[in-house]
Formats: sequence, structure tokens, C-alpha cells
Amino acid sequence: MSGAREVVIAGSADVVGVRQLVRSVAVEAGLSLVDQTKIVTAASELARNALVYAGGGDVHVEIVQNGPRRGLKLVFTDEGPGIPDIDQALTDGWTTGSGLGLGLGGSRRLVDEFDLISEPGKGTTVTVTKWSR
Repeated sequence: MSGAREVVIAGSADVVGVRQLVRSVAVEAGLSLVDQTKIVTAASELARNALVYAGGGDVHVEIVQNGPRRGLKLVFTDEGPGIPDIDQALTDGWTTGSGLGLGLGGSRRLVDEFDLISEPGKGTTVTVTKWSR
């Protein structure tokens, strides 16, 4: 099992780098093609959110084990303005930007475990896990 990897998200090229890293580690973790696509899509949305709303952040990528199951766990952190109303932010169609408003809610639906911690003025941490089937 490989060790955790960190990627700093400071620009658009880093969002592409996050996608590539997550895809390769998802393959290593044994995720199906469909599940690889889901976790890569969620990672892309979360990396873009960190860049657009917080000016950047980082992601910690690791393979995790739960009994016989392997999975991929991603922890996105930023030191941005935080999310004042998490429930509202998770509502499809709600956005403070010019996007579709599918980022957080869509990401939550694409993964098996989703945890969001945010405090105004203190940044945001989003942890997602996708398990092999």
C-alpha cells in the first residue's frame, strides 16, 4: 500500500494535477473504471472550489483499508473565508460564483463518505472516501 501524497492547489494547472494523481491512485487502489471516474470528478470539483473560493489549498490523497475493502480517501483543506451556511452550500443549484452550483452537493453524491467542516474566517476541510466494490 502506498503512502499518502499531498498536492498544493495554487492554480488551474494544479487542478489538472489533482485529477491525474487521483486517477492513478484510484487505479492503484483497485477502483472500477466507473468509481475512478466518480472520485476524479469529485476531486476536480473540490480542487476547483478550493482555488476559486479560497484562493487555493491542498489535498492529501491516500489509499485506505477497511477489512477486505480498499478505498481512496481525499482530504481537501484551505484557509479561505469558510462557508457560512453549509446546508445551503450543499443544495444543488446554489452558488456564490458563476458555476452550476453542483460542486459540493454533486461531489457528495459521487463518493461513499463525505464530511465537510467549515467555519467563517477559518477555512474549510472536505474529506471524501470512495470504496472499491
